[in-house]
Amino acid sequence: MENIKEYDIVVLTQDIQATHKQTHKPILLRRGQVGTVLMDFEQKAFLIDFADQDGVTYAMETVDQEKLIPLLYQPCEVLALRPGKIIF
Repeated sequence: MENIKEYDIVVLTQDIQATHKQTHKPILLRRGQVGTVLMDFEQKAFLIDFADQDGVTYAMETVDQEKLIPLLYQPCEVLALRPGKIIF
């Protein structure tokens, strides 16, 4: 899989605790929540902006890489097929 880059759109793979940007109250970001990568911390964690449908940020959190999946808009080219393994 390719590295996650700044401005990629990502989705959470599990629920995480966060703080609402305006109210400063605790909120729960659910698995499946979509955000935009703002900063890359050596591919170990990422600063993610979570915004509503109007583009208003409601949370900005640092999330570990294993809790994110980048959204893909194009198919990946398969370089080789081996039994039980696909190489991209």
